[in-house]
Parts: sequence; structure tokens; C-alpha cells
Amino acid sequence: MALAEDLDQLEHGIRQLQIEWEKFFGGVEKKPPTDLKAKIEALIRRHAYGEIRNNAERFRYQTLTARYNTFSELWGKRLRALEEGRPLGVHGLKADRLPPPPPAAAAAEPPPHAPAPAAAARRPSSEVRVAHPDRDAAAVRALYEGFLQARKATGEGGTVKYESFQKLIAQQASRILNEKGAQAVDFRLETKDGKVTLKAKPVKS
Repeated sequence: MALAEDLDQLEHGIRQLQIEWEKFFGGVEKKPPTDLKAKIEALIRRHAYGEIRNNAERFRYQTLTARYNTFSELWGKRLRALEEGRPLGVHGLKADRLPPPPPAAAAAEPPPHAPAPAAAARRPSSEVRVAHPDRDAAAVRALYEGFLQARKATGEGGTVKYESFQKLIAQQASRILNEKGAQAVDFRLETKDGKVTLKAKPVKS
């Protein structure tokens, strides 16, 4: 199966798994969705150690993997609370409540235990490389979608239009390419103290 199809299936599976977990925690289902969980993890492992050459697909794979690991950790917390007989409305459950699944791939740093493809040996998998701001539209779009999702996750308000974001990336990339004599620029999303920022690093070789 092509990688793009696997990514579509993975994204759909995560959405469905979220629904199934909510049914379980709500008492609609008596058993947790372990079968669907196993299928999703098998999809993630299928591409964990292969080299994903397409920049946008690699970014999307890491985004979905990070999203799944984040959700899985929250589901685990809620399941332990249920097994221990603790009310789900206390001990900060509000922070554990799952957000609705976004319509597109999200950007997030993969947790330390998340599998990473071989391409990560060359640069962090959460980075997006821009060599030609006007032509690397897929990479900029993936970075933009990740930026929006990261802001949503931290609760940051305000609307950022794609045109404004694209212009900012183009300006930063052009400046770094000219001033640093770089061949490309690696952009990285970072979240610190509840704020999402963009880090840029020149690539000279």
C-alpha cells in the first residue's frame, strides 16, 4: 500500500479510535478498543524505520505519530483512573480531556519513545526544509497546519491566515539564505511556556 494511503488510513483510524475510547469511557461499550489500537500501532511501525523521502509525507507521518502518542498517554491515564475507581472528574481530568480531532495533520514534537524514521538521522523529523520559499508550497502548508494545531493545543487565541504565515516564512527564509549563504532553511515548531514559536536554522551543505 502506498504511503499516502497508509497516512490517510492512519489519520482516519486515530479519529475512529478516539470515538471508540469515548464510547468506552462513557459506558456505551464494555471493552476498550484494543483491536483498533493494535491496527493503528501496526501502521505506525510499518514506516517507523524506513526513509520517507517526501518532505510533506514525512512531516505528516511524524505529526500523526506524535498525535497518536499524545492521545494514547491520555487514554492510558483515564483507563488507570477507571480501574483504580477514581472519579474521572477530579485530579485534573480537564487537562486529560481529549480535544476534537483536527481536519488535517497536526504538528507536534514526537515524544521520546515515538519511533523515528531513518531520515531523522540527518535532521530532526519535526523540521521542514525550505530551499525555495515560492516553490516549496507543500512544506510551507504542512508547517502552517502544524502551527495552527500546536496553537490550538496550547490554547493560544487569535487567527493566523495562511497568506500571512507564508509571507513570514518566505521573508525569514530569504533573509537567512542571503545573509548566511545557506542552501536551505530548516524550520522547526517549538512549544515553551504555552507559546508556539518557529525556530529557523540555516543549512549550508
